[in-house]
Amino acid sequence: MNRRLYILLIGILLVSCSDFQKTLRSEDVAEKFKMGTELFEAEKYNKAHRLFEQILQSYRGKPQAEKLTFMHAMCSYKMRDYYISSFHFDKFTEVYPDSEKAEEAAYLAAKGYYYNSPIYSKEQKETVEAIEKLQLFVNAYPQSQYLSEANALVKELDFKLEKKAYEIAFQYNKIKDYKAAIKSFNNFLLEFPGTSFRKDAMYYRFDSAFNLAILSIDYLKEQRLKDAINYYKSFQKAFPNADNMEDANRMKEQLEQELDTFTTKS
Repeated sequence: MNRRLYILLIGILLVSCSDFQKTLRSEDVAEKFKMGTELFEAEKYNKAHRLFEQILQSYRGKPQAEKLTFMHAMCSYKMRDYYISSFHFDKFTEVYPDSEKAEEAAYLAAKGYYYNSPIYSKEQKETVEAIEKLQLFVNAYPQSQYLSEANALVKELDFKLEKKAYEIAFQYNKIKDYKAAIKSFNNFLLEFPGTSFRKDAMYYRFDSAFNLAILSIDYLKEQRLKDAINYYKSFQKAFPNADNMEDANRMKEQLEQELDTFTTKS
């Protein structure tokens, strides 16, 4: 880079920083609003946010308050402070329900909750909250330009809950807590009837029931053998060509043999 041009750019940057610091320390709220707006439009959200924070109270109830409140919330959103931005966007829609920015604010508030949703292996309180917020948005703005994206986000969050529930049931199977696994798989299949994990859930439910029956003491064994066979039948009917059907058939034969032996003893 040309040395003279480099010096010029550094000088402009220093003057710009100096102007910002001067305005930041100033008590001129109009100048802070003006510079904050310019910084916002230049996508310098951090600096704009610092100025807006100082003047929000001063503009409360004034004509500029609506624009300022929206820009302030948007700064937090762009800075990825989603908890704060969602709070401010929610407040914006409460105070300015007829604003032309109300729909966008409502959507960004809901989307902020989406961004706060953790990975599926963690506690999913925020995921449930995000789904609720997005559904409220969809119900409030059924013709919204954001409708397709909002529905896609809900679907993604639903899948996260679905995977979480499946993994909990699957882990019970892996640690050999078969009673808990059966109960969890039953609850999972009821809660997510259209799940993409249906085949695996039904197989491992049967696998859990098989192991529980085989390992049972005599006075519990007969009924558990019958229950396991019924779970096999449900799996076989739903997925007759499943890759693990051969293993399922072998387990079913063992269950029937055990049941025959048990019945003969009785």
